[in-house]
Amino acid sequence: MKTLKSLSVLTAAVLSNSLSLNAASDAANKPNFVIIFCDDMGYGDLSCYGNPTIRTPNIDRMACEGMKLTQFYVGAGVSTPSRAALMTGRLPVRNGLYGDRVAVLFPNSKAGLGQDEVTIAKVLQQNGYATGCVGKWHLGAFSPYLPTDHGFDTYFGIPYSNDMSPVRNKGAHARNFPPTPLIVDGKQIESEPDQGELTRRYTEKAVSFIKDHSKEPFFLYFAHTFPHIPLYTNARFEGTSKRGLYGDVVEEIDWSVGEVLKALRENGLDENTFVIFTSDNGPWLTEHENGGSAGPLKDGKGTWWEGGFRVPAICWMLGKINPAINDEIMTSMDLYPTFLSMAGIEQPKDLVLDGVNQTGLLFEEKHSARDEVYYWWGSELMAIRKGEWKYYFKTIKDQYLRTCKIETPAEPLLYNVETDISERFNQAEKHPEIVKLLIEAGEKHKKGMKIKPSVCDMM
Repeated sequence: MKTLKSLSVLTAAVLSNSLSLNAASDAANKPNFVIIFCDDMGYGDLSCYGNPTIRTPNIDRMACEGMKLTQFYVGAGVSTPSRAALMTGRLPVRNGLYGDRVAVLFPNSKAGLGQDEVTIAKVLQQNGYATGCVGKWHLGAFSPYLPTDHGFDTYFGIPYSNDMSPVRNKGAHARNFPPTPLIVDGKQIESEPDQGELTRRYTEKAVSFIKDHSKEPFFLYFAHTFPHIPLYTNARFEGTSKRGLYGDVVEEIDWSVGEVLKALRENGLDENTFVIFTSDNGPWLTEHENGGSAGPLKDGKGTWWEGGFRVPAICWMLGKINPAINDEIMTSMDLYPTFLSMAGIEQPKDLVLDGVNQTGLLFEEKHSARDEVYYWWGSELMAIRKGEWKYYFKTIKDQYLRTCKIETPAEPLLYNVETDISERFNQAEKHPEIVKLLIEAGEKHKKGMKIKPSVCDMM
Protein backbone atom coordinates (compact mmCIF):
# COMPACT_ATOMS: atom_id res chain seq x y z
CA MET A 1 0.00 0.00 0.00
CA LYS A 2 2.87 2.33 0.84
CA THR A 3 4.44 1.64 -2.56
CA LEU A 4 1.19 2.29 -4.38
CA LYS A 5 0.67 5.48 -2.40
CA SER A 6 4.19 6.64 -3.16
CA LEU A 7 3.73 5.90 -6.85
CA SER A 8 0.46 7.80 -6.80
CA VAL A 9 2.11 10.81 -5.18
CA LEU A 10 5.01 10.61 -7.63
CA THR A 11 2.64 10.40 -10.61
CA ALA A 12 0.67 13.37 -9.36
CA ALA A 13 3.86 15.34 -8.88
CA VAL A 14 5.12 14.53 -12.39
CA LEU A 15 1.72 15.45 -13.86
CA SER A 16 1.66 18.70 -11.92
CA ASN A 17 5.15 19.60 -13.09
CA SER A 18 4.22 18.72 -16.65
CA LEU A 19 1.14 20.93 -16.54
CA SER A 20 3.17 23.76 -15.05
CA LEU A 21 5.77 23.45 -17.78
CA ASN A 22 3.07 23.37 -20.45
CA ALA A 23 1.44 26.44 -18.94
CA ALA A 24 4.80 28.21 -18.84
CA SER A 25 5.45 27.20 -22.45
CA ASP A 26 2.01 28.46 -23.55
CA ALA A 27 2.62 31.75 -21.75
CA ALA A 28 6.03 32.12 -23.35
CA ASN A 29 4.54 31.53 -26.81
CA LYS A 30 1.84 34.16 -26.45
CA PRO A 31 2.85 37.37 -28.23
CA ASN A 32 3.44 40.61 -26.36
CA PHE A 33 1.86 43.87 -27.52
CA VAL A 34 3.22 47.43 -27.37
CA ILE A 35 1.28 50.46 -28.62
CA ILE A 36 3.31 53.68 -28.82
CA PHE A 37 0.75 56.44 -29.23
CA CYS A 38 1.79 60.06 -29.87
CA ASP A 39 -0.37 63.12 -29.32
CA ASP A 40 -1.02 65.38 -32.36
CA MET A 41 1.80 63.96 -34.49
CA GLY A 42 1.06 64.49 -38.16
CA TYR A 43 1.51 62.33 -41.24
CA GLY A 44 4.48 64.45 -42.33
CA ASP A 45 6.38 64.69 -39.03
CA LEU A 46 8.75 61.74 -39.45
CA SER A 47 11.79 61.35 -41.67
CA CYS A 48 10.46 58.05 -43.05
CA TYR A 49 7.24 59.87 -44.09
CA GLY A 50 9.14 62.60 -45.89
CA ASN A 51 10.00 65.24 -43.28
CA PRO A 52 13.21 66.95 -44.47
CA THR A 53 14.37 68.52 -41.19
CA ILE A 54 13.29 66.21 -38.30
CA ARG A 55 15.66 63.29 -37.74
CA THR A 56 13.98 60.07 -36.59
CA PRO A 57 16.59 57.31 -37.05
CA ASN A 58 15.03 54.86 -34.58
CA ILE A 59 11.55 55.15 -36.05
CA ASP A 60 13.06 55.00 -39.54
CA ARG A 61 14.84 51.75 -38.63
CA MET A 62 11.56 50.42 -37.26
CA ALA A 63 9.95 51.26 -40.61
CA CYS A 64 12.77 49.53 -42.53
CA GLU A 65 12.47 46.39 -40.41
CA GLY A 66 8.66 46.40 -40.29
CA MET A 67 5.58 47.54 -42.19
CA LYS A 68 5.03 51.22 -42.90
CA LEU A 69 1.33 51.85 -43.45
CA THR A 70 0.40 54.72 -45.73
CA GLN A 71 -3.38 54.54 -45.22
CA PHE A 72 -3.85 54.08 -41.49
CA TYR A 73 -6.80 55.85 -39.86
CA VAL A 74 -7.87 56.72 -36.32
CA GLY A 75 -11.41 56.79 -34.98
CA ALA A 76 -11.66 60.58 -34.61
CA GLY A 77 -9.82 63.81 -35.37
CA VAL A 78 -9.28 64.75 -31.70
CA SER A 79 -7.87 63.08 -28.62
CA THR A 80 -10.58 61.64 -26.36
CA PRO A 81 -12.77 59.96 -29.00
CA SER A 82 -9.70 58.68 -30.86
CA ARG A 83 -8.26 57.07 -27.73
CA ALA A 84 -11.63 55.57 -26.83
CA ALA A 85 -11.86 54.04 -30.31
CA LEU A 86 -8.40 52.51 -29.89
CA MET A 87 -9.09 51.06 -26.44
CA THR A 88 -12.56 49.66 -27.24
CA GLY A 89 -12.29 48.79 -30.94
CA ARG A 90 -15.51 50.77 -31.33
CA LEU A 91 -16.44 54.05 -32.97
CA PRO A 92 -16.85 56.94 -30.50
CA VAL A 93 -20.60 57.17 -31.20
CA ARG A 94 -20.89 53.54 -30.13
CA ASN A 95 -18.79 53.86 -26.91
CA GLY A 96 -20.09 57.31 -25.88
CA LEU A 97 -16.74 59.14 -25.83
CA TYR A 98 -17.69 61.94 -28.20
CA GLY A 99 -19.39 65.29 -27.88
CA ASP A 100 -21.65 67.56 -29.90
CA ARG A 101 -20.89 70.52 -27.63
CA VAL A 102 -17.58 69.45 -26.06
CA ALA A 103 -15.14 67.53 -28.26
CA VAL A 104 -12.92 66.05 -25.52
CA LEU A 105 -12.89 65.40 -21.79
CA PHE A 106 -11.54 68.09 -19.46
CA PRO A 107 -10.21 67.89 -15.87
CA ASN A 108 -13.63 69.00 -14.60
CA SER A 109 -15.60 66.55 -16.76
CA LYS A 110 -18.01 64.54 -14.65
CA ALA A 111 -17.52 61.16 -16.30
CA GLY A 112 -15.28 59.01 -18.49
CA LEU A 113 -15.12 55.67 -20.22
CA GLY A 114 -17.92 53.60 -18.69
CA GLN A 115 -17.46 50.26 -16.97
CA ASP A 116 -19.79 48.71 -19.51
CA GLU A 117 -17.09 49.23 -22.15
CA VAL A 118 -14.66 46.30 -22.40
CA THR A 119 -11.17 47.56 -23.24
CA ILE A 120 -8.54 45.49 -24.99
CA ALA A 121 -6.51 45.76 -21.77
CA LYS A 122 -9.35 44.19 -19.78
CA VAL A 123 -9.66 41.21 -22.15
CA LEU A 124 -5.91 40.61 -22.21
CA GLN A 125 -5.69 40.96 -18.42
CA GLN A 126 -8.44 38.38 -17.96
CA ASN A 127 -6.43 36.01 -20.16
CA GLY A 128 -3.19 36.11 -18.21
CA TYR A 129 -1.50 39.21 -19.61
CA ALA A 130 0.40 41.73 -17.50
CA THR A 131 -0.94 45.14 -18.52
CA GLY A 132 0.68 48.54 -18.11
CA CYS A 133 -0.29 52.07 -19.15
CA VAL A 134 2.28 54.87 -19.32
CA GLY A 135 1.54 58.48 -20.29
CA LYS A 136 -1.61 60.29 -21.35
CA TRP A 137 -4.98 58.59 -20.77
CA HIS A 138 -7.69 61.19 -21.48
CA LEU A 139 -10.63 58.85 -20.91
CA GLY A 140 -11.46 60.05 -17.41
CA ALA A 141 -9.42 61.91 -14.78
CA PHE A 142 -10.55 60.09 -11.65
CA SER A 143 -11.81 56.71 -10.46
CA PRO A 144 -13.71 54.75 -11.72
CA TYR A 145 -12.47 55.97 -15.10
CA LEU A 146 -8.69 55.64 -14.75
CA PRO A 147 -6.56 53.00 -16.55
CA THR A 148 -6.46 50.78 -13.44
CA ASP A 149 -10.28 50.73 -13.57
CA HIS A 150 -10.17 49.51 -17.16
CA GLY A 151 -7.89 46.51 -17.20
CA PHE A 152 -4.44 47.94 -16.55
CA ASP A 153 -2.42 46.56 -13.63
CA THR A 154 -0.32 49.70 -13.41
CA TYR A 155 -0.49 53.33 -14.53
CA PHE A 156 2.06 56.16 -14.56
CA GLY A 157 1.19 59.41 -16.26
CA ILE A 158 -0.92 62.54 -16.68
CA PRO A 159 -4.58 61.64 -17.18
CA TYR A 160 -5.38 64.34 -19.81
CA SER A 161 -3.78 66.88 -22.15
CA ASN A 162 -0.80 68.82 -20.83
CA ASP A 163 -2.34 72.22 -21.62
CA MET A 164 -5.28 71.63 -19.26
CA SER A 165 -3.61 73.44 -16.41
CA PRO A 166 -4.17 76.75 -14.58
CA VAL A 167 -0.44 77.41 -14.99
CA ARG A 168 -0.73 77.25 -18.79
CA ASN A 169 -4.21 78.74 -19.25
CA LYS A 170 -4.26 82.37 -18.19
CA GLY A 171 -5.88 85.55 -19.42
CA ALA A 172 -8.38 85.06 -22.23
CA HIS A 173 -7.97 81.27 -22.10
CA ALA A 174 -8.27 80.93 -18.31
CA ARG A 175 -10.36 78.04 -17.09
CA ASN A 176 -11.12 76.70 -13.66
CA PHE A 177 -8.70 73.76 -13.95
CA PRO A 178 -7.06 72.01 -11.00
CA PRO A 179 -3.25 71.65 -10.98
CA THR A 180 -2.06 68.98 -13.40
CA PRO A 181 -1.59 65.68 -11.53
CA LEU A 182 1.04 63.00 -12.10
CA ILE A 183 -0.64 59.75 -11.14
CA VAL A 184 0.78 56.36 -10.17
CA ASP A 185 -1.95 53.74 -10.38
CA GLY A 186 -4.84 55.64 -8.78
CA LYS A 187 -2.85 58.02 -6.55
CA GLN A 188 -1.50 61.47 -7.32
CA ILE A 189 2.22 61.70 -6.48
CA GLU A 190 3.04 65.14 -7.91
CA SER A 191 1.32 68.38 -8.86
CA GLU A 192 2.40 70.25 -12.01
CA PRO A 193 5.35 67.96 -12.78
CA ASP A 194 8.29 69.25 -14.81
CA GLN A 195 7.08 68.59 -18.37
CA GLY A 196 10.60 68.78 -19.75
CA GLU A 197 11.29 65.51 -17.93
CA LEU A 198 8.07 63.71 -18.86
CA THR A 199 9.26 61.85 -21.97
CA ARG A 200 12.37 60.64 -20.13
CA ARG A 201 10.37 59.49 -17.09
CA TYR A 202 7.71 57.83 -19.24
CA THR A 203 10.41 55.98 -21.17
CA GLU A 204 12.10 54.73 -18.00
CA LYS A 205 8.76 53.38 -16.75
CA ALA A 206 8.03 51.70 -20.10
CA VAL A 207 11.46 50.04 -20.21
CA SER A 208 11.12 48.89 -16.59
CA PHE A 209 7.72 47.38 -17.36
CA ILE A 210 9.20 45.39 -20.26
CA LYS A 211 12.08 44.11 -18.14
CA ASP A 212 9.85 43.26 -15.16
CA HIS A 213 7.46 41.22 -17.34
CA SER A 214 9.89 39.67 -19.80
CA LYS A 215 8.99 36.15 -18.61
CA GLU A 216 5.24 36.49 -19.11
CA PRO A 217 2.95 37.85 -21.83
CA PHE A 218 2.35 41.58 -21.53
CA PHE A 219 0.52 44.53 -23.07
CA LEU A 220 2.11 47.97 -22.79
CA TYR A 221 0.17 51.06 -23.83
CA PHE A 222 2.73 53.88 -24.03
CA ALA A 223 0.88 57.12 -24.79
CA HIS A 224 3.18 60.13 -25.11
CA THR A 225 2.09 63.56 -23.89
CA PHE A 226 3.81 65.20 -26.85
CA PRO A 227 4.06 66.73 -29.41
CA HIS A 228 0.82 68.28 -28.07
CA ILE A 229 1.30 71.88 -26.96
CA PRO A 230 2.78 73.36 -24.81
CA LEU A 231 6.03 71.88 -26.10
CA TYR A 232 8.70 70.73 -23.67
CA THR A 233 11.79 68.62 -24.10
CA ASN A 234 14.73 67.44 -22.04
CA ALA A 235 17.75 69.78 -21.99
CA ARG A 236 19.67 67.07 -23.86
CA PHE A 237 17.48 67.62 -26.94
CA GLU A 238 17.07 71.40 -26.86
CA GLY A 239 18.28 73.05 -30.05
CA THR A 240 19.17 69.75 -31.75
CA SER A 241 16.64 69.98 -34.59
CA LYS A 242 16.51 72.26 -37.63
CA ARG A 243 12.72 72.35 -37.08
CA GLY A 244 12.99 74.25 -33.80
CA LEU A 245 11.33 73.20 -30.55
CA TYR A 246 8.73 71.05 -32.29
CA GLY A 247 11.48 69.11 -34.02
CA ASP A 248 13.39 68.78 -30.72
CA VAL A 249 10.31 67.21 -29.12
CA VAL A 250 9.80 64.72 -31.96
CA GLU A 251 13.48 63.77 -31.91
CA GLU A 252 13.23 63.02 -28.18
CA ILE A 253 10.23 60.80 -28.92
CA ASP A 254 12.38 59.04 -31.51
CA TRP A 255 15.02 58.46 -28.82
CA SER A 256 12.28 57.01 -26.60
CA VAL A 257 11.20 54.58 -29.34
CA GLY A 258 14.83 53.47 -29.64
CA GLU A 259 14.98 52.74 -25.91
CA VAL A 260 11.81 50.63 -26.05
CA LEU A 261 13.04 48.60 -29.03
CA LYS A 262 16.46 48.18 -27.38
CA ALA A 263 14.79 46.81 -24.24
CA LEU A 264 12.88 44.29 -26.35
CA ARG A 265 16.04 43.20 -28.16
CA GLU A 266 18.14 42.92 -24.99
CA ASN A 267 15.48 40.77 -23.34
CA GLY A 268 15.09 38.48 -26.35
CA LEU A 269 11.54 39.69 -27.01
CA ASP A 270 11.90 41.29 -30.44
CA GLU A 271 10.57 38.25 -32.33
CA ASN A 272 7.60 37.75 -30.01
CA THR A 273 6.45 41.34 -29.51
CA PHE A 274 4.15 43.25 -31.83
CA VAL A 275 4.89 46.98 -31.71
CA ILE A 276 2.91 49.72 -33.43
CA PHE A 277 3.98 53.37 -33.50
CA THR A 278 1.24 55.82 -34.42
CA SER A 279 -0.65 58.99 -33.39
CA ASP A 280 -4.08 59.86 -31.98
CA ASN A 281 -4.95 62.36 -34.75
CA GLY A 282 -3.39 64.73 -37.23
CA PRO A 283 -1.30 67.84 -36.45
CA TRP A 284 -2.60 70.93 -34.68
CA LEU A 285 -2.06 73.29 -37.61
CA THR A 286 -3.58 76.32 -35.90
CA GLU A 287 -0.57 76.30 -33.54
CA HIS A 288 1.61 77.32 -36.52
CA GLU A 289 5.33 76.62 -35.82
CA ASN A 290 4.38 74.81 -32.59
CA GLY A 291 2.19 72.40 -34.56
CA GLY A 292 3.21 69.59 -36.87
CA SER A 293 2.80 68.72 -40.53
CA ALA A 294 0.27 66.63 -42.41
CA GLY A 295 2.69 66.32 -45.32
CA PRO A 296 0.73 65.97 -48.58
CA LEU A 297 -2.59 65.49 -46.77
CA LYS A 298 -5.21 68.21 -46.56
CA ASP A 299 -5.69 70.03 -43.24
CA GLY A 300 -5.18 68.49 -39.77
CA LYS A 301 -6.50 67.96 -36.26
CA GLY A 302 -10.14 68.73 -35.60
CA THR A 303 -11.21 68.14 -39.21
CA TRP A 304 -12.31 65.15 -41.23
CA TRP A 305 -10.10 65.94 -44.18
CA GLU A 306 -7.42 63.27 -44.58
CA GLY A 307 -4.92 65.26 -42.50
CA GLY A 308 -7.15 64.91 -39.43
CA PHE A 309 -7.82 61.16 -39.58
CA ARG A 310 -4.92 59.62 -41.53
CA VAL A 311 -1.77 59.29 -39.41
CA PRO A 312 1.67 57.67 -39.58
CA ALA A 313 1.71 54.03 -38.47
CA ILE A 314 4.51 51.47 -38.37
CA CYS A 315 4.03 47.84 -37.33
CA TRP A 316 7.11 45.89 -36.19
CA MET A 317 7.69 42.28 -35.17
CA LEU A 318 11.04 40.88 -36.26
CA GLY A 319 10.83 37.72 -38.34
CA LYS A 320 7.02 37.81 -38.30
CA ILE A 321 6.16 41.00 -40.17
CA ASN A 322 8.03 41.28 -43.45
CA PRO A 323 9.55 44.68 -44.30
CA ALA A 324 7.14 46.53 -46.57
CA ILE A 325 5.43 49.79 -47.47
CA ASN A 326 1.75 48.91 -47.39
CA ASP A 327 -0.98 51.03 -48.98
CA GLU A 328 -3.95 48.99 -47.74
CA ILE A 329 -6.57 50.52 -45.42
CA MET A 330 -6.29 49.82 -41.69
CA THR A 331 -7.62 51.61 -38.58
CA SER A 332 -6.66 51.89 -34.93
CA MET A 333 -9.86 50.02 -34.05
CA ASP A 334 -8.58 46.99 -35.96
CA LEU A 335 -5.87 46.44 -33.34
CA TYR A 336 -8.41 45.11 -30.82
CA PRO A 337 -9.60 42.04 -32.81
CA THR A 338 -6.12 41.59 -34.32
CA PHE A 339 -4.51 41.32 -30.87
CA LEU A 340 -7.18 38.87 -29.73
CA SER A 341 -6.60 36.71 -32.80
CA MET A 342 -2.83 36.75 -32.32
CA ALA A 343 -3.21 35.76 -28.66
CA GLY A 344 -5.71 32.98 -29.40
CA ILE A 345 -8.43 34.71 -27.39
CA GLU A 346 -12.10 34.57 -28.33
CA GLN A 347 -13.93 37.87 -28.71
CA PRO A 348 -16.25 38.52 -25.72
CA LYS A 349 -19.80 37.43 -26.45
CA ASP A 350 -22.28 40.14 -27.44
CA LEU A 351 -19.44 42.63 -27.97
CA VAL A 352 -19.99 44.65 -31.14
CA LEU A 353 -16.69 45.85 -32.63
CA ASP A 354 -16.07 48.29 -35.46
CA GLY A 355 -12.53 46.97 -35.83
CA VAL A 356 -11.71 43.96 -38.00
CA ASN A 357 -9.02 41.30 -37.71
CA GLN A 358 -6.00 42.32 -39.81
CA THR A 359 -3.65 39.37 -39.20
CA GLY A 360 -3.91 38.49 -42.90
CA LEU A 361 -2.75 41.95 -43.92
CA LEU A 362 0.09 42.08 -41.38
CA PHE A 363 1.45 38.54 -41.52
CA GLU A 364 0.23 36.87 -44.71
CA GLU A 365 0.55 39.64 -47.31
CA LYS A 366 -3.20 39.54 -47.95
CA HIS A 367 -5.47 42.45 -48.78
CA SER A 368 -7.02 44.46 -45.97
CA ALA A 369 -10.08 43.02 -44.28
CA ARG A 370 -11.82 46.40 -44.68
CA ASP A 371 -12.48 48.81 -47.51
CA GLU A 372 -14.54 51.41 -45.60
CA VAL A 373 -13.68 54.26 -43.23
CA TYR A 374 -16.28 56.36 -41.41
CA TYR A 375 -15.52 59.95 -40.40
CA TRP A 376 -17.71 61.01 -37.49
CA TRP A 377 -17.77 64.33 -35.69
CA GLY A 378 -19.88 64.16 -32.58
CA SER A 379 -23.07 62.32 -33.46
CA GLU A 380 -22.95 63.21 -37.16
CA LEU A 381 -21.41 61.21 -39.99
CA MET A 382 -19.37 63.74 -41.95
CA ALA A 383 -17.77 61.58 -44.63
CA ILE A 384 -17.30 58.03 -45.81
CA ARG A 385 -14.50 56.31 -47.65
CA LYS A 386 -15.14 53.15 -49.66
CA GLY A 387 -12.22 51.73 -51.59
CA GLU A 388 -10.39 54.58 -53.25
CA TRP A 389 -13.33 57.00 -53.04
CA LYS A 390 -14.27 59.46 -50.30
CA TYR A 391 -17.55 61.38 -50.17
CA TYR A 392 -18.38 64.32 -47.87
CA PHE A 393 -21.84 64.69 -46.32
CA LYS A 394 -20.67 67.74 -44.33
CA THR A 395 -17.70 70.10 -44.47
CA ILE A 396 -16.06 72.55 -42.13
CA LYS A 397 -15.81 76.29 -42.78
CA ASP A 398 -13.19 77.27 -40.21
CA GLN A 399 -10.67 74.85 -38.78
CA TYR A 400 -10.75 73.39 -35.31
CA LEU A 401 -13.09 73.35 -32.36
CA ARG A 402 -13.77 76.88 -31.07
CA THR A 403 -14.17 78.38 -34.55
CA CYS A 404 -15.42 75.28 -36.32
CA LYS A 405 -18.58 75.80 -38.39
CA ILE A 406 -20.17 72.67 -39.87
CA GLU A 407 -22.11 73.08 -43.10
CA THR A 408 -23.57 71.07 -45.96
CA PRO A 409 -21.48 71.43 -49.14
CA ALA A 410 -23.02 73.55 -51.89
CA GLU A 411 -22.21 70.75 -54.35
CA PRO A 412 -21.39 67.03 -53.96
CA LEU A 413 -17.75 66.43 -52.95
CA LEU A 414 -16.08 63.23 -54.13
CA TYR A 415 -12.34 62.57 -54.07
CA ASN A 416 -10.12 59.68 -55.09
CA VAL A 417 -7.91 59.66 -51.99
CA GLU A 418 -5.46 57.17 -53.46
CA THR A 419 -4.58 59.11 -56.61
CA ASP A 420 -5.42 62.52 -55.13
CA ILE A 421 -4.02 62.28 -51.62
CA SER A 422 -4.37 66.06 -51.09
CA GLU A 423 -8.09 66.08 -51.96
CA ARG A 424 -7.77 68.79 -54.61
CA PHE A 425 -9.86 67.46 -57.49
CA ASN A 426 -13.60 67.01 -57.02
CA GLN A 427 -14.75 64.02 -59.12
CA ALA A 428 -18.47 64.13 -58.24
CA GLU A 429 -19.62 65.43 -61.62
CA LYS A 430 -17.64 62.73 -63.47
CA HIS A 431 -18.79 59.86 -61.23
CA PRO A 432 -22.42 60.33 -60.13
CA GLU A 433 -22.76 56.55 -59.78
CA ILE A 434 -20.00 56.55 -57.12
CA VAL A 435 -21.68 59.44 -55.31
CA LYS A 436 -24.93 57.48 -55.23
CA LEU A 437 -23.16 54.33 -54.00
CA LEU A 438 -21.40 56.16 -51.13
CA ILE A 439 -24.54 58.03 -50.07
CA GLU A 440 -26.36 54.70 -49.84
CA ALA A 441 -23.47 53.11 -47.92
CA GLY A 442 -23.42 56.03 -45.47
CA GLU A 443 -27.16 55.85 -44.89
CA LYS A 444 -26.94 52.09 -44.31
CA HIS A 445 -24.12 52.62 -41.80
CA LYS A 446 -26.04 55.30 -39.89
CA LYS A 447 -29.21 53.19 -39.86
CA GLY A 448 -27.32 50.27 -38.29
CA MET A 449 -25.55 52.42 -35.67
CA LYS A 450 -26.85 52.47 -32.12
CA ILE A 451 -25.58 55.83 -30.86
CA LYS A 452 -24.69 55.93 -27.18
CA PRO A 453 -25.38 59.14 -25.19
CA SER A 454 -22.42 61.53 -25.20
CA VAL A 455 -20.03 61.38 -22.24
CA CYS A 456 -18.04 64.47 -23.23
CA ASP A 457 -21.14 66.68 -23.13
CA MET A 458 -21.74 65.73 -19.46
CA MET A 459 -20.01 68.85 -18.08
